[in-house]
Amino acid sequence: MPTVFREAGLRFHFFSSDGHEPPHVHVDGGGRKAKVWLDDCRVAKNGGFNELELRRIVQVVADHRTQLLEAWNDHFA
Repeated sequence: MPTVFREAGLRFHFFSSDGHEPPHVHVDGGGRKAKVWLDDCRVAKNGGFNELELRRIVQVVADHRTQLLEAWNDHFA
């Protein structure tokens, strides 16, 4: 489960078994989890983050989308 980066107490990472799915990133922090699609930066799953936190997560993913897609393509190539 490669970690791409950490920001604001959150870990942005992939699961190595997720290569069959469209590009996405998992976000963990404070015992909560989320999954965000990289094509449209839309939340796929939420495990405990509130709306404000999700908006911030989506903004971070959007800001780092190129980096995340490059990491995804490098890992799953």
